[in-house]
Amino acid sequence: MVQQAKPAAAGGVKSGNNNVFKDKSKPSEIRGSNIQAAKAVADAIRTSLGPRGMDKMIQDGKGDVTITNDGATILKQMNVMHPAAKMLVELSKAQDTEAGDGTTSVVVLAGSLLEAAEKLLMKGLHPTAIAEGFRAAGQKAVEIIRKDLSIPVDLTDTQTLQKCASTSLNSKVVSQQSSLLAPIAVEAVFRATDTNAENIDLKDIRVTTVLGGTVEDTELIDGLLMRQKVSVGPKRIEKAKIALIQFCVSPPKTDMDMNVIVSDYAQMDRVLREERNYILNIVKKIKSTGCTVLLIQKSILRDSLSDLAQHFLDKVKIMTINNIEREEIEFICKSIGCRPIASLDHFTPENMASAETVEEISASGSKLVKISGIATPGKTVSIMVRGSNKLVLQEAERSLHDALCVVRCLVKERGIVAGGGAPETELSVRLAQFAMSLTGPEAYCFRAFAESLEVIPLTLAENAGMPAINTVTELRKLHAEGHKAAGLNVKKGAIANIMEENVIQPSLVTISAINLATEFVASILKIDDVVNTVR
Repeated sequence: MVQQAKPAAAGGVKSGNNNVFKDKSKPSEIRGSNIQAAKAVADAIRTSLGPRGMDKMIQDGKGDVTITNDGATILKQMNVMHPAAKMLVELSKAQDTEAGDGTTSVVVLAGSLLEAAEKLLMKGLHPTAIAEGFRAAGQKAVEIIRKDLSIPVDLTDTQTLQKCASTSLNSKVVSQQSSLLAPIAVEAVFRATDTNAENIDLKDIRVTTVLGGTVEDTELIDGLLMRQKVSVGPKRIEKAKIALIQFCVSPPKTDMDMNVIVSDYAQMDRVLREERNYILNIVKKIKSTGCTVLLIQKSILRDSLSDLAQHFLDKVKIMTINNIEREEIEFICKSIGCRPIASLDHFTPENMASAETVEEISASGSKLVKISGIATPGKTVSIMVRGSNKLVLQEAERSLHDALCVVRCLVKERGIVAGGGAPETELSVRLAQFAMSLTGPEAYCFRAFAESLEVIPLTLAENAGMPAINTVTELRKLHAEGHKAAGLNVKKGAIANIMEENVIQPSLVTISAINLATEFVASILKIDDVVNTVR
């Protein structure tokens, strides 16, 4: 007589024979669904990894097209519905915020770790045991990078910094201009920070895009560049005294919705005369302080600069630049060393800044204002990026941002590692060796983690058209023999000493990618149900 099997307990059971964890059906399905969704997104952008990676053309709802191979940009614009896939988009954003580069690598690595976790689940390992094992392996990998693989770098060594920035730019659409953009990125970071600084705020580096010309016309501006054009007054002022005001040079309005009824011409004349006197007094006060350049913040309540004010300012020959956005105020003040003036009572010479020249310049038909020879310059930088069309211009701006982030990484953590899949292969070999000394589920997790790291050199080889399996096994053999810097030179299509080929990257990029990918996989594994809210 055959006995019926007893139903599994609510949280899954362990059979006495082989100590294998058997999950109940629903959590297993949810976990499987999450893993498949995240893997699908990772596979979608896997082909864009490395210098020979493919570009993606993204079309939004309005029909605007973006061409890029930047992982963060692709995922940000991708229409994903699954919650796990959305978590992968957030993972890419986190890498972009922390390191600025390696946004595709972190997603590809997360997809590979999820695949490894799926195989371990099928072997019967508990999800929590896998998550803890992966965390331990991630910590061990970071420890190996910091102790053995990372080479200390001095911020005064501009050549090494430029090599790191070039490595980041080599995988972009504008890779041909890496020799121009890399020195600009390094110089910009140097100007915006001190050599002993621990971090740098990239808001102090302002990138202005100008349509027209080519990427080769991109330049680092000595001074401040503003997108606005001169509203009224001379187009060039020398020995300028600059004031930035946050009040309007226009007639005041009533606080409430009111109608003023004017019944005769005498009343009308009086209104116009009062308005004229009000504006004239403001202009006279501005002129009396010696101000020659007036910057006016944009107003949403009323016109920040009336026609009558323009007439008077033109007569007294004050260069006026209107409609400065609220977000720009802090950067402008920091750049030229002035203070924003909120009312006419505070309009005094000590709140103003001085500069050698303020002039309106033309770049491919676009009017811009350039302030140079600033008396008390702040730690800020302006960069003008040029491009022949909108798509190239946007990609050049994104690529320059990544290059700036790479240099910022070196300011935060002053160490470099080889590129071209070398650190991942070295970590894979080291972790596989370390796994031999472990027992229990942790040994399985370390071995699976080590194998997952090989996805980076494997994908680089695939995208470059190289025989992937042969290349990765050859790399593994070289690293086992002690060649730490052996990696893929994708442009030559061969394995080489990557450090000698100048393919280097900040250690923080690799460390951040491993930490974030490990945390993401651990959180996915711990999800056993998806609950929809009432609202």
